[in-house]
Amino acid sequence: MGASTKSVVSRNTGIKMVLAVAMIALFLQISDHQVQAQGPNCSGTLSSLNTCAPFVVPGANNSPSPECCSALQSVDHDCYCNTLRIAAQIPTHCNLPPLSCAGK
Repeated sequence: MGASTKSVVSRNTGIKMVLAVAMIALFLQISDHQVQAQGPNCSGTLSSLNTCAPFVVPGANNSPSPECCSALQSVDHDCYCNTLRIAAQIPTHCNLPPLSCAGK
């Protein structure tokens, strides 16, 4: 792989990381008002999942950090599932096709 190809790959990886972190922040922000109804700690514990951002980037080949695992353990199951459900609806609200992740 040439130097320019490595530069493009590195830049694409950086862009994917920024997008992943932005998506997590967006999911938390959009779902915050609905999540608040689940309990006052739901929104706060979900924000602690930002430590998991490096692991959720496509192509990441590292394991979640102990901080990520600890944060995930502290999130209520219903809070987590409802947030994922809400996040999956974002494309529809933006007039985009719904998410379809089966087999990927």
